[in-house]
Amino acid sequence: MAKAKTNPLAAALARADEPKAEQQAPAVAATPSSAPTQDAKSGRKDRANTVLIGGHFPPEVKQALRMLAAEENTTSQALIGEALNMLFVKKGKGKVL
Repeated sequence: MAKAKTNPLAAALARADEPKAEQQAPAVAATPSSAPTQDAKSGRKDRANTVLIGGHFPPEVKQALRMLAAEENTTSQALIGEALNMLFVKKGKGKVL
């Protein structure tokens, strides 16, 4: 009589459901701090209290933006911020950034 094969995926899932003491992180008390908070997803302090604004454009737009940023020794993000401020002023909203 042939032995029934065990499904490796089912076996791995069953092992993953078993609690393991070494995988549990110790509880850490939260202490208030004056340091900037970190973005929950990326962990970067410089992205705390910000949101991503994006759009889909042809590859040439990305290349032109990066070239302009390099020529002006700045970042694409800074140039986009400058462009958004110009748009807000033009539309009567004033500078936002």
